Amino acid sequence: MMEEVKDVSSVLSVQGDSIKVTEALQDGDTLTFIIISQKLSGTGEYHVDRTYDDFEWLQQHLYSQEDVPGIQGVIFPPLPGRPQVNASAKVMKQLGFLGLEDWQLYCRALETFLRQVSAHSVLSKNQAVELFLTSADPPGRQKIKKNIFNRLSQAMEEMRKEGHKDVDEFFQTERDQNLLLTGSTRTAAEKFLDVVQTEQKISVACGHFSAALHLCVEPGDEPEKKAFTRVCVQLSEVFDSMKKSTRSFAVNDMNTLGLGLDLHSRYQEAEKEMLFRRTCKMVELENAIRNAEKAKPVKKAAMEEVKKATEAEFQQISEVAKQEIVRFKQIRVHMLQKSLIQWCEKQLVTARESADIFSHHLQAFKATV
Repeated sequence: MMEEVKDVSSVLSVQGDSIKVTEALQDGDTLTFIIISQKLSGTGEYHVDRTYDDFEWLQQHLYSQEDVPGIQGVIFPPLPGRPQVNASAKVMKQLGFLGLEDWQLYCRALETFLRQVSAHSVLSKNQAVELFLTSADPPGRQKIKKNIFNRLSQAMEEMRKEGHKDVDEFFQTERDQNLLLTGSTRTAAEKFLDVVQTEQKISVACGHFSAALHLCVEPGDEPEKKAFTRVCVQLSEVFDSMKKSTRSFAVNDMNTLGLGLDLHSRYQEAEKEMLFRRTCKMVELENAIRNAEKAKPVKKAAMEEVKKATEAEFQQISEVAKQEIVRFKQIRVHMLQKSLIQWCEKQLVTARESADIFSHHLQAFKATV
């Protein structure tokens, strides 16, 4: 068992852009992910296997760096939701594209998470990242107890503070834009998922119809029966090609724009969480200022110290947050642009291949007339 991580900065010994989550091994309802990364020295590779609990362990260590100045201003790379084997409709809705049980798709989402963490100037220095990527032993899997009353109080606090007016116009504008984009991006991802699921249903229906046409084949040497059989077989081949073509379009949609929209949606939520953390600190500062102003002479000095400490922390968070927002916008544009280009390229290739196949079918039909 890997030892508990201490708050010590370390330098990654792997090349961040070489990290790959190559496969998911299923054992009942448990999935184990194989992670390969190139050593920075160029002398070999690290091969480790991790479960989703291990990913949560890493995420919690990234969240708990309270001694890092301005850490609450960081937009943490979003970890995908827990994968579910034979997911229910409710879980499917929550996971979106990652709930389709296409584990290669889920592996790519985890791979993106790890690459984003390793590329982050602050998060990559956490020793937990190095241990997660290089240690042959699995990390500690301490469960974090969640109290329902804590969750309820947090929800109530969010409702009170989320609409609190910002003291900085930059952040107020960003909060307004994030609120709009979070909802719009989630809707876009959900609608595109509907498209993919419809394509999958059409593909299955074409396969069933192709098989059904074979049942229409009639034995016999009569010219009419032979002609009818030949038409049924040819139509069956056409619908089988339609099945394969539609399935290819669905796979292309999932692996390109679908995955891009899913990541974009989760990143918008991550930015929303960061902006809310900063808003909470802003409210805390306002309370500290009021307490210092109203404090009696005996407590005045102590209240002033609290105010100064809170103000310094708020400024650190705001400075980090501004840098993160600028970086996030650049990444967001790049991610969407990349996924759109890949989507168009894949669809064009599949469309050309389908057109060639259907052209052959058409020529075959003409030859029988």
